[in-house]
Amino acid sequence: MADITKEQVLETLRTVRGPDLEHNIVELGMVSDVFISDAKVYFSITVPAERAKELEPMRLAAERVIKELPGVKGALVALTADKKAGTGASAARPAPAQPAAHSHAHAAPQQPPRAGKIGVPGVGAIIAVASGKGGVGKSTTAVNLALGLLANGLRVGILDADIYGPSMPRLLKISGRPTQIDGRIINPMQNYGLKVMSMGFLVEEETAMIWRGPMVQSALLQMLREVAWGQLDVLVVDMPPGTGDAQLTMAQQVPLAGAIIVSTPQDLALIDARKGLNMFRKVEVPVLGIVENMSYFIAPDTGARYDIFGHGGARKEAERIGVPFLGEVPLTMGIRETSDAGTPLVASDPNGTVAGIYRDIAAKVWAQISNMPQRAAPTIVFE
Repeated sequence: MADITKEQVLETLRTVRGPDLEHNIVELGMVSDVFISDAKVYFSITVPAERAKELEPMRLAAERVIKELPGVKGALVALTADKKAGTGASAARPAPAQPAAHSHAHAAPQQPPRAGKIGVPGVGAIIAVASGKGGVGKSTTAVNLALGLLANGLRVGILDADIYGPSMPRLLKISGRPTQIDGRIINPMQNYGLKVMSMGFLVEEETAMIWRGPMVQSALLQMLREVAWGQLDVLVVDMPPGTGDAQLTMAQQVPLAGAIIVSTPQDLALIDARKGLNMFRKVEVPVLGIVENMSYFIAPDTGARYDIFGHGGARKEAERIGVPFLGEVPLTMGIRETSDAGTPLVASDPNGTVAGIYRDIAAKVWAQISNMPQRAAPTIVFE
């Protein structure tokens, strides 16, 4: 059977009427760039933000006709909108039934969502791990932080928000495709006790994701809100580097409990880290602190310490701008080898020195989240 084409998708979508009931959604220019991978079709439909809820049947109709096309294995369709900062993106729909929360010693505080931001059912706190530039070990830090929170007795999930360069499948040694509930809600993948979702589970590793901003936004919000996370104390979001569409989507539309900035000690990395920090401050997301990664190098043969990138720059920066300094993570062969092998240090060497550093950082982060104002759990709907 021939592969499905964009032209076939668009021609099929011409059968879906737009909000005016006279023209179809393709004629009205509402359909984003169509992306096809592994017989799965991805696109978004742009609608006025204030009409998102009432136009949910239109989204469902578009999803249905594409899924019925011969050769299509699945469709990821979302409503998106041009809107002011802090407003919701997609139509509200009932949340799937979640299993009852089991007794837990560390009940997660339900963070009060800021105006216009819709949370995730069952998730107590969402924290972002970000960096101003790539290459500073942010994803490795995010994974080990999540495992540190887990080791400290919490229920933890991790969302890989890097659409263009997802790394969680490799870092956590997870392969395969996630299953779906009633063809709608995705079950997260799991390893080491973490629930995990990543675009890397939906497309082949070599696939180039050539998406514009609205598609990135749609995919992120679906991976966040159409995944059966269950009951979590913390959801760690591994952000892509920089301050682009993905970061703004998360900061403006998701009730983040806070953000952690990862930097190396040298001046150039710190300059970029300041950009990320200032972005979160501008959108009123609390900065939980700075982690200095690759803080120093430990020689594997002698155990001698070398300050390859300088040392203490991130601590000084944290003090200068008045945010917590969460800790120094050394550059070791073990971190590199376990990251490449998909066996993160906190899981593979839980009693080691570096694992202890990550658990300490996790404890500092949780202490801040736990002290934030609590409120009764809200009634939240899936977007």
